Amino acid sequence: MKPEIIIKHLGYVLFLNGIFLFISFLISAYLNETSSIPLLYSAFICGIFGLFPVLFVERTENIIFEEGLVIVVLGWFMTCVAGMLPYLMWGGEFTLANAWFESVSGFTTTGATVLNDIEALPKGLLFWRSSTHWIGGIGIIIFVLLILPQSKGARINIFHTEVSDLSKMNFRFRARKIIQILALIYLSLTVLETAFLMMAGMSFFDAVNHSFATVATGGFSTKNLSVAAYDSLTIEIIIMVFMVLSGIHFGIIFNTVSLKSNNIFTSSLVRAFVFVMFVGIIVISIKLYLSGMFSFPNALRYASFQVISLGTTTGFATIDTANWPIFTQIVLIYFTIQCAMTGSTSGGLKFDRVYILFKSIGKQVRLLKHPRGVFVVKINDKPVDEKLEYQTLVFVVLYVVTFFTSTFILTALDVDAMTAFSASIATIGNVGPGFENVSSLGNFSTIPDLGKYVLSGNMFLGRLEIFNILALFSLKN
Repeated sequence: MKPEIIIKHLGYVLFLNGIFLFISFLISAYLNETSSIPLLYSAFICGIFGLFPVLFVERTENIIFEEGLVIVVLGWFMTCVAGMLPYLMWGGEFTLANAWFESVSGFTTTGATVLNDIEALPKGLLFWRSSTHWIGGIGIIIFVLLILPQSKGARINIFHTEVSDLSKMNFRFRARKIIQILALIYLSLTVLETAFLMMAGMSFFDAVNHSFATVATGGFSTKNLSVAAYDSLTIEIIIMVFMVLSGIHFGIIFNTVSLKSNNIFTSSLVRAFVFVMFVGIIVISIKLYLSGMFSFPNALRYASFQVISLGTTTGFATIDTANWPIFTQIVLIYFTIQCAMTGSTSGGLKFDRVYILFKSIGKQVRLLKHPRGVFVVKINDKPVDEKLEYQTLVFVVLYVVTFFTSTFILTALDVDAMTAFSASIATIGNVGPGFENVSSLGNFSTIPDLGKYVLSGNMFLGRLEIFNILALFSLKN
């Protein structure tokens, strides 16, 4: 591997972060806030360390797969290091562990927070916090690939590391075209949601921040009570619609707009994804109503938002689910494990893998009945390669082992079982809220510092899909 290639691309990553930090500084300076200097210093540091490699390291046309892997993994790590700088400089609740946790949570679009008083943050810092979602939602590396004049081979080797094989199944374009489609859909959804939220009564600042968080399926809000602070059914419906759209494969959304065949209305995978969420909403609504907690219309309202929020890994909240019946919490935990579709801004396990898992179980049952039969797992009437099917099953096992391991570590740190279990699942799924001490309107401030670092590792594994991390450590040179 050539270190200069890696350094140059990490420079691009840092410089891009510096641009967003400078925009946040301009907001803070205009409002004469205490965060202006920390944001300016952070922008300067990222700009300098990013610009030097960009200007003085010679560009290389050929990038091998191993170099692409290192660029992706280290690019995400360096981004999170850059993201914590303004938090540390500003102070407040931001200790080293808290600043790292909040930065990783933002860029991986997890949306878990350690802050007890979000509204105490200056607007410039709030905007930076939401920007980490928006940058991380589409992927910092995708941003870089979009603006770089890379050769075909270089772009493909980096792109294949950042985008999973499952995600590529619904794309029939070359890497550059896919990147442009991702950016177009991402920007369009952000602009549209911002406009709708403003029409529903949100201020421009809050609308932009919540759009950043929704389209990135992140969940950072500018309010302590999240979306519940607005107590507006109209706002909730708008956010629910855009959460669902952001949880669907962007290639399928593009096909829908382009009037192509594999679209939202014809995709069996999309139908299954929406149907499972619909069943979850109805089941939880009935249980809440029968428990006497709410009238059925209110039960339906709260259940719909929470199921869609967790099922798309967004993590917004309109009510505290900590006191809900244990049955409803278990159903919500399932959606925290399931996550949204590949090719969306969701992290975590992905609905597609769950879909393939159950299809594979059905295939094995049929093989028991008909040992000589030939059965194929299909998605949208297209056969899934057996290699990809096997990879999916291995990934699911690794995923489960990972969140059980982090649960074990948290309980060893004297975190109660429900908090440890749900926090582990919520962070590796890049969902955000769990239950008990980390419930939908709670935060992660009570988790010990070591536990915060463990959960930050979960967020990385969920966003980078485990195999990339394992592959990085398996490189020989």
